[in-house]
Amino acid sequence: MTKLRKAVFPVAGLGTRFLPATKAIPKEMLTVVDKPVIQYVVDEAREAGIEHFIFVTGRNKAVIEDHFDIQVELYDTLERRGKNEVLDRLHSMQPLPGQTSFTRQQEPLGLGHAVWCARELVGNEPFALLLPDMIMQSPRGCLSQMVELFEKTDGNVVSVEECEPSQTHKYGIVGRGDTVAGGFEINAMVEKPEPEDAPSNFYINGRYILRPEIFDLLAEQERGAGGEIQLTDAMLKLLKNQPFHGFPFTGRTFDCGSPEGFVEANLAFALERPDLREHVLRVVEASGRV
Repeated sequence: MTKLRKAVFPVAGLGTRFLPATKAIPKEMLTVVDKPVIQYVVDEAREAGIEHFIFVTGRNKAVIEDHFDIQVELYDTLERRGKNEVLDRLHSMQPLPGQTSFTRQQEPLGLGHAVWCARELVGNEPFALLLPDMIMQSPRGCLSQMVELFEKTDGNVVSVEECEPSQTHKYGIVGRGDTVAGGFEINAMVEKPEPEDAPSNFYINGRYILRPEIFDLLAEQERGAGGEIQLTDAMLKLLKNQPFHGFPFTGRTFDCGSPEGFVEANLAFALERPDLREHVLRVVEASGRV
């Protein structure tokens, strides 16, 4: 079995739900407490043993590449001022030379198209796909747990969570089959089904481990919903020939692509910090009295 070494991060989105904040700043660089959203997702991938970080970008996204580069002037200044704790933290987040790659999507043709744009950098090996809008809070990273299921099944793995049965029309829903090694076999995938048509209430939450054969299906460039190349359509085709397994994630997931999820993530991660928790609680309590 090939070791999972590479991860793809589709970061070409325009972030229109956060305008005017995202007019000049990529939405992935908006901060949750004191780290950009994209940093949380890359840290999750690194914890899972990922060695090569592949970013599918678009115009006006160069600051993401700069963020993961060495800033000599900043590091020198911090060292001269004795800010060793901050400097050590920055070094711990820094990918090693040659670990990051960047490619352009060029056209906004959907998630499937963004994944296809990474085909030459991924090559003929399995890869993780992490949607940067979704950040997760749990004692152990979601992708690390997915890797264990992948190593036992050697198939495709998607992370799923349960939603209220009445809310299935908001998500991509999977059908649950037999239990396998802490996960379950997926026997169906339906995009935003009405509750009466949903095969379950398990929805895909933005983490995938995919076999490279997905690229052959995405290469057909078939347009789906919204005139875009949909990843779900390609996964449905691949499901006919390869197994898919669902990993039930039990932590908290925040959709930082929406203002509501972004605010919720800031509160949740701030409350997790010992140096901020009491202050945040006082602010929330005072807000409730207004």
